[in-house]
Amino acid sequence: MPFYHRMGEIPQKRHTQFRKPDGSLFREQVMGTKGFSGIQSILYHHHAPTDIMRAEVIAPFQLEYEDQGALTCRHFLAGQFSDVGDAVLGRRYMLGNEDVLLSVSNPTQSMDYYYRNADGDELLFVHRGTGKVETVFGTLVYRPGDYIVIPVGTIYRIVPEPGDSKFLNIETNSWISTPKRYRNEHGQLLEHSPFCERDMRLPESLDTHTDAGEYEVRTKARGYVHAHLYPHHPLDVVGWDGYLYPYIFNIGDFEPITGRIHMPPPIHQTFEGHNFVVCSFVPRLFDYHPQSIPSPYFHSNVDSDEVIYYVDGNFMSRKGVMEGSITLHPSGIPHGPHPGKIEASIGKKETLELAVMVDTFRPLRVVKGAAQLEDVKYPYSWVQG
Repeated sequence: MPFYHRMGEIPQKRHTQFRKPDGSLFREQVMGTKGFSGIQSILYHHHAPTDIMRAEVIAPFQLEYEDQGALTCRHFLAGQFSDVGDAVLGRRYMLGNEDVLLSVSNPTQSMDYYYRNADGDELLFVHRGTGKVETVFGTLVYRPGDYIVIPVGTIYRIVPEPGDSKFLNIETNSWISTPKRYRNEHGQLLEHSPFCERDMRLPESLDTHTDAGEYEVRTKARGYVHAHLYPHHPLDVVGWDGYLYPYIFNIGDFEPITGRIHMPPPIHQTFEGHNFVVCSFVPRLFDYHPQSIPSPYFHSNVDSDEVIYYVDGNFMSRKGVMEGSITLHPSGIPHGPHPGKIEASIGKKETLELAVMVDTFRPLRVVKGAAQLEDVKYPYSWVQG
């Protein structure tokens, strides 16, 4: 990704006069990455995006982590987290490091404020629930299985529809992109990629608001959450174009790569960021060599931590995990299939598992309080009785 897109009304040429019916100017905003050297979009506002009434610090954003304990595999029953709230304040943080934060949430309430992460991109995986994401680039409609990619600095709010809802949230200090090996020098996804641009869903409508009043935008940046109060609606864009915008990719549109023998996890890669990757385990045919062992082999993560979020189905190499579980297999020690899973996989033709994996290349730390949801027997679940 990305590819050029435009919505709404824009002038014929950038950085030129673009006037409202009353003769006054729309306010042009260039929003981009890497100091004008990365991808960018140009947005046209009814009001200047700098027009704020007040700026305040709300609170520090500083997670507390557990002290270092024994190096071992861990299992968190995150599916049992039942607190509800909005999509941002309701996040229960589980794991983190300098590059990425992982949390779960049950968003059942609409946000009564707008939000932007000024530290990095966000990737929200919709385990359950439907609703919409209202953004400065337009409105996206989400459903189960959606990855919602929200670029750094994007003002948004999430409005869930009534009903059961659960998200896995991945917050970064970098940019999220598709795997480099699946893109040509122009950024287009190649024929051997397990998905392509037509699988991406962009904002469906650009809803321009011209309301006056007091509107709060909460901004996460530099270790704090800030509040910016605007005298006008923050989603006042009449048109935009460019390469930077939020989009959705559904895990059901990931086309798995298979082979005669067991294929390694990189074939499941869907996204990448600085020092981490995100992979999608989806229903797929098993290996077809006559002597194949479909189950993964034991392996050592010598330079990466592996996190798996279990979405649905019977994960073929694991025992004891359930929907919404999170496992952490840290670097430095081996892990692999539970006893009996290797033998049980032989002769099987397919798996119906659905899971999201995050591999990080710096060690993850466990957030204090996550242990309340921990299966303490998991490190010893490979012991055969």
